[in-house]
Amino acid sequence: MLVMTIRRPSLLVSLLFGVATAADTHFTSPEVLPSPETQGVGWTDAYNKADGLVSKLTTEQKASLVTGYYGATGCNGNIAPIPSLGFGGLCLQDGPVGIRLADLANTFPAGLTAAASWNKDLIYDRGKAIGSEFRGKGANVMLGPSAGPIGRHPLGGRNWEGFSPDPYLTGVAMSSSIKGIQDAGVQASAKHFIGNEQETMRGGSLAANGTLIDAISSNIDDRTMHELYLWPFADAVKSGVANVMCSYNRVNQTYSCENSKILNELLKGELGFQGYVVSDWSATHSGVKAITSGLDMNMPGPISDADPTSNSTYFGQNITLAVNNGSLLEERLDDMARRVLTPYFFLGQDAADFPTVDPSTIYVLLQTYGYSATSLGLPSAPASRDVRQDHKKLIRKMGAAGVVLLKNTNGTLPLCNPTNIGVFGNSAGDLTDGLYYEGTKASGTGFGFQQGTLSVGGGSGTGRSTYIMSPLQTIRERSDARVQYILDNEFIAAGDLSSIYPTPDVCLVFLKTWASEGYDRTSFENNWDSTAVVNNVAAKCPKTVVITHSGGVNTMPWASNPNVTAILAAHYPGQESGNSIVDVLYGDVNPSGRLPYTIPAKEGDYDIPIVNVTGPEALDSSAWQADFTEGLFIDYRHFDAKNITPLYEFGYGLSYTTFDVNEPLSIKAINRISSAFPLPTNKVTPGGNPDLYTVLYEAAVSVRNTGNVAGATTLQLYVSLQGTSVPQGTPIRVLRGFEKVDIKPAKSATVQFRLARRDLSFWNTTAQDWQIPAGEATLSLGFSSRDLRSSSKIRLL
Repeated sequence: MLVMTIRRPSLLVSLLFGVATAADTHFTSPEVLPSPETQGVGWTDAYNKADGLVSKLTTEQKASLVTGYYGATGCNGNIAPIPSLGFGGLCLQDGPVGIRLADLANTFPAGLTAAASWNKDLIYDRGKAIGSEFRGKGANVMLGPSAGPIGRHPLGGRNWEGFSPDPYLTGVAMSSSIKGIQDAGVQASAKHFIGNEQETMRGGSLAANGTLIDAISSNIDDRTMHELYLWPFADAVKSGVANVMCSYNRVNQTYSCENSKILNELLKGELGFQGYVVSDWSATHSGVKAITSGLDMNMPGPISDADPTSNSTYFGQNITLAVNNGSLLEERLDDMARRVLTPYFFLGQDAADFPTVDPSTIYVLLQTYGYSATSLGLPSAPASRDVRQDHKKLIRKMGAAGVVLLKNTNGTLPLCNPTNIGVFGNSAGDLTDGLYYEGTKASGTGFGFQQGTLSVGGGSGTGRSTYIMSPLQTIRERSDARVQYILDNEFIAAGDLSSIYPTPDVCLVFLKTWASEGYDRTSFENNWDSTAVVNNVAAKCPKTVVITHSGGVNTMPWASNPNVTAILAAHYPGQESGNSIVDVLYGDVNPSGRLPYTIPAKEGDYDIPIVNVTGPEALDSSAWQADFTEGLFIDYRHFDAKNITPLYEFGYGLSYTTFDVNEPLSIKAINRISSAFPLPTNKVTPGGNPDLYTVLYEAAVSVRNTGNVAGATTLQLYVSLQGTSVPQGTPIRVLRGFEKVDIKPAKSATVQFRLARRDLSFWNTTAQDWQIPAGEATLSLGFSSRDLRSSSKIRLL
C-alpha cells in the first residue's frame, strides 16, 4: 500500500485553491465563473466569419457543432457538417506520431525522440510533415502534440508521446510542433490538460460490485502548477494552438473537463486561450456543469462506447433543453460555437480544395477494432489515398538526430569496416506480430511484442506503418561483413552463444522498453531479461555496443562493464529505425542528440512512485490521491537538490568530435527592469501578459569544434535564482535557453540567447503574478545540466 503524504497548505494558498487546512484534506478547486468569451485575438478575419455564421445557426445547430458523434467516415471524432451554411464538419484523428487510423501514411519518430534532437527546426519540420499527411487524409484536427504527461514519473506510460520533464524544452517543442502542424493547414490539439502524469487509474473505473471509483486526483499547488505544468501550455497558447484537450484525471479533486479553475481561470483567463477546449474521449462527466466550467466540445459524443450509435450524450439535445429552460445561457453556447469555427476558418478548412476524408479510413478503423466491413454491408474497400510523399527522408534524419551517444570507449564508434558483426537482442530484427501493434488490448503483456525492432509505443498515440526498417536488415544492406545473430532474448539470457563463431569484431545488442497508453511501466530496466542479455554477450565480446529503443528513462546496470564500450539511446525512431541507427553506427551521421531527461545510477535515485492503491481501499475514490509534494523538483532539478550523481545527466550527449567554449559568457542588457512585476494589462493576449515575453537580456558565447570531423552540438543556458530573494522550493538551476549549431573542424560559431521576463521570474502566490526577485542571478552556459563551462552574474533588482 502506498502511503500518501497530506500537504498542509498556507492559509493564502488554501483560499486561492479552496482548501481547508485540516490535516485530512487535499487541495480542491474553487468554482470560477463565467467562462471567458473568445475575442478571436490573432484570428480577426476568421473570428468575424465565425461570428457571422453563428448568428445564422439555430440552437440545435450550435449544439451539433460542439457534440461529437460516431460517423461513417472512420475518424476518431466527428462534428457534423452543416452544408446549407458552408460548414463541412470536422474530422479529428489520433496523433501524435502520424495519423493512426490510416493506410499509406508514415510513422514518425516519437515526441521524446524529437526532444532528444534538441533541434527546433527539425521539430518544426516534423510537425509540418505530419500535419500535411493529416490534411491529405482529410483530417481537420491532429490530436497532438502532447505536454501532459510532462514526465513527473519516469515510468509514466505516455511520457514518450510528449517531449521532456523540463517545461522549457517541452514548451519550445510544443511551439515548434504547433507552428509546423498548423502551417500545413491542420488544427493542432495541445494535450492533455493538465496533471495527467500517470496512466494508472487515470479515468476512474467501475468495480465488480458496481461501485464507481473516481479517477486519480493530481493535487498541485499554485506555484508548481504555474512554473512546471502550465508553462508549456502557455507556449502552446502563445503559438496560436487551435484547441486544447482536457485530460481524464481529476485536478485538486475535480475532473479536468469540468474544472473551472483550470479551464476558465488559468487557460482562458490568464493564458488568454482563444480556441476551443475538447474533452479527451469519454472524459466528460457532465453537461451544463462542464460547459459553464469551460468545456467547449464533447468527444466522442455518446456517454458510453457500449452503443456507439446511441443518442445518449451529456451535450447534444441536452444543450438545447438547457438553453430552452434557462439553465444554460445561449451566449455561452454562442461562444463555444465561435471558438470551434474560428480556427476552422483561419486555417482555410472551408476552402474547396481542402481534402475530403479518405474513403478507406472507415475500413481501416473496422479492421483495427475487429469488425467486418462485409457483415456491415459495406462494399469492397476503395484504394487508400497515399499521403507519404518523401517524408521517409525526414523520418530517417530525425531518427538519427534523436540518438544520444552515452558512452564511446576507445573510439569504438563509428564502425570502421568490421568484417565480422554480431547482432543480438529482440529489437534488432523484423517484427513477427505485424506492423501495427496498439498494445492496449486485454491480451497485452505490458511488455509489447517480443520480436522485432521497437519503432514506436502503443495506445492511441501509435502509428500504422506500411514498412519498418529493422537494424538487422539495414546492417546487411550497409555492409559486406559477415553477420552472425541471435535475436531471442530468452535464448541469449540462458547463456548459450555456442552458435557464434568466430567471436565478432563488434557485437551490437539491441534492447527495448515498451511503453503505452493505458498502463504505466513497472521496471526501470529494459524489458525481456535485458541485463542478462548484455552481460552474456559482453562476456564473449570485448567490444559490445548496446542500443536501446525505449519510451523513457532506463537504468543501465551494465554501463560500467568494461566490455560494453559504447551505448546509444535511440528512443522510438519511427519506421526508419534501422536506417537511422546504422547511419549513426557507421558515422554517416555524427550523433548530436542530448538526453531530454536524467538517467539514474539506480532506480532509487528517483523518488516519485506511481500511485497504485490496492485492497479494499482501492474501492474508495478518496484514496486515489497523487499529492505533488515534490513541487518543482522533478528530473534533474530533483537530482541537483538532493546532490545525487546521475549515471548520465539531463542534456548529456557525446559526439564523434569534441567541442569547447572559447570565451566567457557575455551578457547585454536589452530592456531595463523597472518593476518586479510585469506591466499590468487588461488586454487579452494568447500566452498571457505580453510583458512576460519582453526580452531583458541577451547572452552570447563562442563555441569551437576542437575535433577532426564536422558535427553539431547544443549549447544550453541555465538560470539560477539562488542568489536572489526567491522563496523556498526554488530549483538550483533551470534550463532557459538552448541552441544547436553545426560546426566544421577547427571552426567556431557564436551562439546567442534571449532571456525574457518570464525566464527570470518565479510565480508569487500572494500577488498571483510573475515576479522578478531582488538580487543577483547566475547564468551558466554548457553542454549539459552538469557540464557548465562559463558563468556570469546579472543583477535583477
